[in-house]
Amino acid sequence: MSIIQQHTQASLSDAWRTINIDALDPDSSQNFDTSTLHPPLPEVGEAEVRQLNAQVRQLLRGGDAEGALRGCLESPVYNGSDGAKDSHMQTVVEVLQSIKASEMTPMLQRIYGSEGGSELLDVLVKYLYKGMAGSSLSGGRTPTRNLTPQATGFSQVGSRPGAMNESTGAGMSVLLSWHEKVVDVAGLGSIERCMTDWRKV
Repeated sequence: MSIIQQHTQASLSDAWRTINIDALDPDSSQNFDTSTLHPPLPEVGEAEVRQLNAQVRQLLRGGDAEGALRGCLESPVYNGSDGAKDSHMQTVVEVLQSIKASEMTPMLQRIYGSEGGSELLDVLVKYLYKGMAGSSLSGGRTPTRNLTPQATGFSQVGSRPGAMNESTGAGMSVLLSWHEKVVDVAGLGSIERCMTDWRKV
């Protein structure tokens, strides 16, 4: 009898591995609670966001644009409702649009040079990408109504075609300008940290 004939069907099955080697590996996720890798983030309510946005707008009206920007970036809304996140995003875009192009680089250099400045610019990059995704630029848009066109083929109600795209394009231009300046000051590392961070604004 040859050796091949001595093997049974049971001995040739895939059930030969009965030892869980992952339990023996000290670096395996079975040996520690993976939820400890991500510390819990505090829940931020819409009332807190409204209060913060009011403080930021007060700083902006007082002429302290850098303080307003720092105020937005020091308290990002990571864990909150979509309404709270969108409201804070609109405030960030409002602050960014109010700052002159000539003031961008010096302001970013001062923020970057301060304690925790790198983290603040990383948060700014997160908001820039969220704004570029279009979630905040269309925030003030009113819902469209079903209108019947006139006999001429044109509706008499509403703005001219493409007007909404102009305001969105202007907002996108501001975000792209800020993105360029942030990368000039903080380098490409801010983009990498933004893309790999599990906390989303």
